[in-house]
Amino acid sequence: MSNTKRTQHVTPASSDTLLPLLERLPDALFVVDEAATIVYANASAQAILGATREDVVGKPLWRGAPQLVSTALYQAVQKTRQTRAPSEVEYVSPVTGTWLHVQLSPTLEGLMVQVHQGRAAARREAPVPQGESFSIEDLDGLLSRIGVLTPEGIVLEINEAPLAEARVRREEVIGHPLTETQWWSCSPTSQERLRAAIARASRGETVRFEAVVHPREGLDRHLEVAIIPHRDVDHHIAYLVIASIDITERKRAEAELHALIDAIPQQVWTMRPDGYHDSFNQRGHDYTSLSLEEAQGDGWMQCLHPEDRPRVRSAWQRAVQTGGVYETELRLRQGTTGEYLWFLARAMPVRDDAGQILKWFGTCTDIDERKRAEQQLKESRESFRLLAETVPQMVWVARPDGLHEYTNQRWQDYTGFTLEHMQNDCWAHLQFIHPADQEGTLAHWQHVLETGTMFEREERLRNGQNGAYRWFLTRAMPMRDEGGQIVKWFGTCTDIEEQKRTEEALRQSQERIRALIDSNIIGIVSIEVEGEVLVEANDAWLQMTGYSREEVRNRTLSRGEITPPDQAPLVERAIQEIATRGQHTPFETELVCKDGTRLSVLVGGVLFQEQPRQMVAFVLDNSARKELEQRKDDFISMASHELRNPLTALKMQTQLVRKRLEKQSQHEAATALSRVEGPVKQLERLIRELLDVSKIQAGRLEYVQERVDLDELLREVTATIHHLHPSHAILVRGSVQTSLIGDRDRLGQVFSNLLSNAIKYSPNAQTVEMDLSASDDAVTIRVRDHGLGIPRELRDKIFERFYRVTDPKRKAIPGLGMGLYIVAEIVKHQGGTITVDSAVGKGSTFTVTLPLMRNA
Repeated sequence: MSNTKRTQHVTPASSDTLLPLLERLPDALFVVDEAATIVYANASAQAILGATREDVVGKPLWRGAPQLVSTALYQAVQKTRQTRAPSEVEYVSPVTGTWLHVQLSPTLEGLMVQVHQGRAAARREAPVPQGESFSIEDLDGLLSRIGVLTPEGIVLEINEAPLAEARVRREEVIGHPLTETQWWSCSPTSQERLRAAIARASRGETVRFEAVVHPREGLDRHLEVAIIPHRDVDHHIAYLVIASIDITERKRAEAELHALIDAIPQQVWTMRPDGYHDSFNQRGHDYTSLSLEEAQGDGWMQCLHPEDRPRVRSAWQRAVQTGGVYETELRLRQGTTGEYLWFLARAMPVRDDAGQILKWFGTCTDIDERKRAEQQLKESRESFRLLAETVPQMVWVARPDGLHEYTNQRWQDYTGFTLEHMQNDCWAHLQFIHPADQEGTLAHWQHVLETGTMFEREERLRNGQNGAYRWFLTRAMPMRDEGGQIVKWFGTCTDIEEQKRTEEALRQSQERIRALIDSNIIGIVSIEVEGEVLVEANDAWLQMTGYSREEVRNRTLSRGEITPPDQAPLVERAIQEIATRGQHTPFETELVCKDGTRLSVLVGGVLFQEQPRQMVAFVLDNSARKELEQRKDDFISMASHELRNPLTALKMQTQLVRKRLEKQSQHEAATALSRVEGPVKQLERLIRELLDVSKIQAGRLEYVQERVDLDELLREVTATIHHLHPSHAILVRGSVQTSLIGDRDRLGQVFSNLLSNAIKYSPNAQTVEMDLSASDDAVTIRVRDHGLGIPRELRDKIFERFYRVTDPKRKAIPGLGMGLYIVAEIVKHQGGTITVDSAVGKGSTFTVTLPLMRNA
């Protein structure tokens, strides 16, 4: 039937006149047939639904107009259809939440439904029978899943819980069969079970069942469902109420419980009230290898250890007689291995309402590991006692209240207290704590007893034998049970007397270092190795250089800024040495002060490896000494030049007079005059050495580069020295057979000085030895004497300018301490090295190594 024909049955007026009138109505108007299918909806109805006429017409009212569906409307429709009398109902839309006033009028082939919305409700009809107030607002407040269905299973109302879980809107569900919702349709089994339950409930049966639903991807719920039919006054089924409870967690717990029961590690058994053993679980059969018939009665006792049988039988008889709990430890034989293991047997009686015992249910729990652990604990306690007696500390154990229950022998020997004495008074140990430490120790102990934290304190304890106090570090740790309660305190007292003395010495040392740092005697500066910037300096360094503390703190000064360019190579060598050895040999250098002047200093440094790495330099103002040395050098240079000319004239006059006297045969006078020539020559040599030292200091000592036949030079030198000192023989071994480039006179000066010193410092010997050797790169000359020798700590000093050993034997030997200084400078200029090896009383060996150039 067309929409026009169906509309004509509503009223006898012509459709041309009626339809425009209905379209202009402000209220929504629906016309439905006997099957509640929409055959007409005016413009206002379409506006309420937000749909076109084509979207609505032809669909059941419950599905085509979900915004209107409710239990109240459904009941009103049913009532109007049955009574064929107009009716009306007011309610709040479960979908939109708006108030609706609906008037229903019967037509020839159905109903006309007129809907008005927005006006305040004059009254509120209950959607369910009287006394059963039931609305969507009530449903939304419940955590359970509750809905109202038509007898055919169409959803009229539903609360928010299942919608939120499935993440669907209410209008997607209202008016649709519940079986087609996504949470039920995903499981064909559950869907079919629901469909059958709805059919049974529609016939008046209350149905309960369990089912699994899938609200959304990855989420399953196990529900316990009840569908309850509700009847109208004529006892017809008006609607169905479906309620479901989420039992997912319960099902999971039940599954876990069943799994636990299946996996329970105990042997489970039962006995009759008279104590007759009548069953074992499978684990019991597996362990004992006994069949049920073999285990019944007293048969199971054949697996009981013979030593345990009297005790177990007595405990069981006592439990049967008293009806109390049966509990005992026993050993049972394993059926396959014959090994006995420890078990804890427990049984409880099950009684009827009259208190009569119906049965005994018991378990045997394997406690063999626990028994072994107890044995191990017993052994460990003995081990602890032995350990406590052997460790160097004083060891003690106290109860939670502080009373001692164990002290090792070392503790008792030191304090003079016995364990019995300590067990009677928890604070007895305060008697041997230093009076100045007692209050702090007592307060600390009370604190740890209250908080359960570790006790740690340094305190002085009195030796019970001599009354002397020594420092000890006392520590105590709480031992807790499974519930976290403290059951014991384990403590030690470690003697730290030496450590405290060391700490005191360190403190005093730090105070001395701080005094040095704070003094104005020596400058101290810290330099960051990577950035080469100054990061800290004391007042003495700042006063020396004129820089401010702000410049240092702001890291605006670098090592390069305070180092003169000509001193950079010397500083770089020191940096390399400190990187290798962690410190460098002190050396003389200069610093650039803030005013641009240069300050002569003596510098020593050490490296600290913490990050970032820093070098700490100790700087001593050397300007006064350098000025004094310069004055001394200037005086020596001047005096040497002033003495040289008259000494030369004196030498020439003496030689001239001696020759004249010899021509006049005045031999005695000539001989006497010749004795003057020796001191004159010695004085001439000293003046020459002073001039050389002065030139070395000024950097003006002259060298000639020439080819030198070393063998020839050494022959001449040994001949000359032997002529001057005939008391000693000079033994030369080997030869070099090569030439080198250098200053012949200066090299001669080196070996003349070494041979002269060897003779001078070995007055009681008769020989001096010279060993010559050569390699492809260098020649080596060793001069060995058998004289006084040089102490090890003075070997490096003998090459310093004007240094002489202060030993009385050596002070008697003339000299100014310039010879070896000049020798070392000449060898260094030649590119060679000089070393000394000596033993006091056995002599010395000087080794000179020179680079060579062989003849082509």
